[in-house]
Amino acid sequence: MKNITKIQLGHNGPLVSKLGLGCMRMSSVWGGATPDEAESIATIHEALDNGINFLNMGDFYGAGHNEMLVGRAIKGRRDDAFISVKFGAIFHNGQWLGMDLRPIAIKNFVNYSLTRLGVETIDLYQPSRMDGSVPVEDIIGTVADLIKEGKVRHIGVSEITADQLRIANSIYPISALEIGYSLADRQIESELLPTAKELGIGVVAFANTAEGLLTGELKAPLSEHDHRNHFSRFQGENLLHNLGKVDVLKQIAKHKGYTPTQVAIAWVNQQGDHIMPLVSMSRRSRLPENIAAMDIVFTAEEMNRLNTTFAQGAILGGTYLQR
Repeated sequence: MKNITKIQLGHNGPLVSKLGLGCMRMSSVWGGATPDEAESIATIHEALDNGINFLNMGDFYGAGHNEMLVGRAIKGRRDDAFISVKFGAIFHNGQWLGMDLRPIAIKNFVNYSLTRLGVETIDLYQPSRMDGSVPVEDIIGTVADLIKEGKVRHIGVSEITADQLRIANSIYPISALEIGYSLADRQIESELLPTAKELGIGVVAFANTAEGLLTGELKAPLSEHDHRNHFSRFQGENLLHNLGKVDVLKQIAKHKGYTPTQVAIAWVNQQGDHIMPLVSMSRRSRLPENIAAMDIVFTAEEMNRLNTTFAQGAILGGTYLQR
């Protein structure tokens, strides 16, 4: 078994693995085919066997399929798993319709999640985004009530502003902030990350490869059916410019004997002891390389070259992370 480092989420919060397993790719979120369920469950089992206990999902991933799948995977192994659930997003026929963060809806969502997961308590429960339709006080206050009822253990937030984070934490201690973070998406370094660190809130960082940009496998132009064509980062001259930056990442990875994806994950891991790279996968074959990325150490020169090449504004065009 690999000895994965543990981190604490929030002041006096739970200890979890510093590498998290994102389960989104194990379900059909945008209308695509559902991956092989047996392989997905085997991936969760192997992650748990290797000390990765942080399992991240959304109640809207596959219209509840994700939670049912995870529930089957952790049956008999509940104590091995730390369950993180996002709520609030509304989908219909694979299309995102908006958010429902009303207290009455949250109380409804949590009971469905508990049933699908087959558990009595969710370890970390968090709104998937704050859209301004419901006061932060009402959202966090409702989840705090669920803690009193024993249905939730800790509160997290996702895709939130620094000001909203302060408000949320003043209502009830926030254990974790889930947010997109990578070499290509560093805009949160200005306000949000410093605020989380100041408040002692753990950071669960997803999209470490910036939707595949940092894997080193992307080529221009994308196929006409690629959903990333909707984002300006992946269009025309922007994509050509951005791939030029990725060439530097590829050079560093080759020199160190790793893949660009591993180096991208390692960079996120090195940004702080309170920051967890959240890596989505649905195949066991991906686990060894992602685990190995946690052991990568950079020289001062390598880190400086990465930070300079991928300074804020160096990657042209936006994605959904720049909402």
